[in-house]
Amino acid sequence: MDTYLQILHGFSVAFQPVNLFYVLIGCLLGTAVGILPGLGPTAGIALMLPVTFGLEPTGALIMLCGLYYGAMYGGSTSSILINTPGESSSVMTALDGHQMARQGRGGAALAVSAIGSCIAGTIAVVLLSFFAVPFSAFALRIGPAEFSMLLLFSLSAVASLSGKSLARGLFAMVLGLIIATIGIDLQSGMPRFTGAIPELQEGVPFLVASVGLFALSEVLINFERHLKGEAQIQPIRGSLWLTREEWRRSRMPILRGTLLGFAKGILPGGGATIATVLSYSLERSLSKTPERFGQGMIEGVAGPEAANNAAVGGHLVPLLTLGVPSSSSSALLLGAFVMFGIQPGPLLMQTHPQLVWGLVDSMYLGNLMLLLLNLPLVFLFVRLLYIPTGMLLPGIVTVASIGVYAIKSSVFDLYLILGFGILGYVLRKIDVPLAPMILALVLGSNLEQSFRQALTISAGDMHVFIASPIAIGFLILTLLSLGLSLVVPFWRARRSAAGRQV
Repeated sequence: MDTYLQILHGFSVAFQPVNLFYVLIGCLLGTAVGILPGLGPTAGIALMLPVTFGLEPTGALIMLCGLYYGAMYGGSTSSILINTPGESSSVMTALDGHQMARQGRGGAALAVSAIGSCIAGTIAVVLLSFFAVPFSAFALRIGPAEFSMLLLFSLSAVASLSGKSLARGLFAMVLGLIIATIGIDLQSGMPRFTGAIPELQEGVPFLVASVGLFALSEVLINFERHLKGEAQIQPIRGSLWLTREEWRRSRMPILRGTLLGFAKGILPGGGATIATVLSYSLERSLSKTPERFGQGMIEGVAGPEAANNAAVGGHLVPLLTLGVPSSSSSALLLGAFVMFGIQPGPLLMQTHPQLVWGLVDSMYLGNLMLLLLNLPLVFLFVRLLYIPTGMLLPGIVTVASIGVYAIKSSVFDLYLILGFGILGYVLRKIDVPLAPMILALVLGSNLEQSFRQALTISAGDMHVFIASPIAIGFLILTLLSLGLSLVVPFWRARRSAAGRQV
């Protein structure tokens, strides 16, 4: 009963005029960020973090979450109209969505995307409300040894499931852990890897690294794409609503995609992108005409878009209850919590219930706002695609630089942004995923601290990490995630070679 009272109290927070305004701003910015090709929720959140620095924590986090799921909505528009996903999890939408637009059914594709996203997002928030409390109760049983193994599993899972190569994922993770060790050692008080630079004694600011790795590297990538030629924009044709037959075909894919997306969102690694791939594959396998997928099947839009948005609710479950992000976007949200002096974890609902339930309940309002925004105003949002690259990209760099400089008035931070931007660009060009690196940067200090605490409590006895069933469970999951990432590509290669021989 207490949970229901907390949920009702959360609505009183979400309905406050200032928080309604933050929801609206977050949804508008998220839709815009999602529509602009290449940016996506991670770069959008990274850009907005400096702007929210001086705001009230509840309103700021509500706005950042609104930007997060708003970008998931907006990413489908560019996928459908110009065959260029606004963010990585909208890749599967482009397969059938753009074909529907070319066939004069672009309106139906946009409609099923918005409606499916709203339904999936709402169901995911309901599931989040009911899963949050049990997860928090479980998290209270986690000590330093269990927590260090949990963080190790999170990092290994993301490293093994991000990109096509386990080696590249592990390289990114180790690089992030190395960067996380820069600064003053908490136990000895000695500076580590600072290079005698005073600005680095406090460590590498997460905000600076995230803006450089994601926002600035996106600018460099998009500038390169601009030099190679622009994509053709497909005009919106057809009614912005569904026929009875289209709705009949979309209902079950939306439901299946919602459950898949939420479940995958809870697990670390891949996040919404893998959820959309699984949803698309499931709908194709269940279809009586699988050969028509990729030629304009509405099921190929409804399922992945539902999975895409439901994954956001799943990502927030481990973030709020365990303090462990399961994607790069939720890692940035974790950084935002920490920036405001709030530590997500099992005690968060006891120490900040007003913030937690206000944030959760604001997502109900945000999903409804996005549905009302994305259908009537889609013609207005599409105009963002026509902004000249020469104006858009310098504008992004300017906003990022001013926002970061305003926090500490440090020119050194601007040099760091440039360095991380170039590093992010190079890593993306050689197909090294950024998600393991940013997660390691966020979780590295917590992993080191909990690991050393466990050793201190046990007087240096390494058996402390196998003395607890929970710690053993996470350790086994870590080994399984790494093992499967080695076995599955080998199995696929053998299967492909056998197929060519036949």
